Amino acid sequence: MEIWINPACSKCRSALTLLDAEGADYTVRRYLEDVPSEDEIRGVLERLGLEPWDITRTQEAEAKELGLKEWPRDAGSRERWITALAGHPKLIQRPIITADDGTAVVGRTDEAVRDALSRRP
Repeated sequence: MEIWINPACSKCRSALTLLDAEGADYTVRRYLEDVPSEDEIRGVLERLGLEPWDITRTQEAEAKELGLKEWPRDAGSRERWITALAGHPKLIQRPIITADDGTAVVGRTDEAVRDALSRRP
């Protein structure tokens, strides 16, 4: 499994602590430094079963500058959102854990992290 984190984020640190406590085998991706491509974002969205606006941090200053709250949330605008996330990775909700079974979760709670852990072989 892989976990996308921002080391400054308390939810990310909490998720890492839980993964370590459970002895999980995982790879850390500091997604602000190792920015996901648009294709990687599309892949994670598919694994999550979510749309790009569902994983966008709309309260960030960059989101306000871009006017994201006003952007349509429909199929025709999907690529615009994905481009914004790839261009402004700080807007990506965190942590995102890709599970070994091909799914993913947004691990903002211990329950979500445990859900990802339950998908290990």
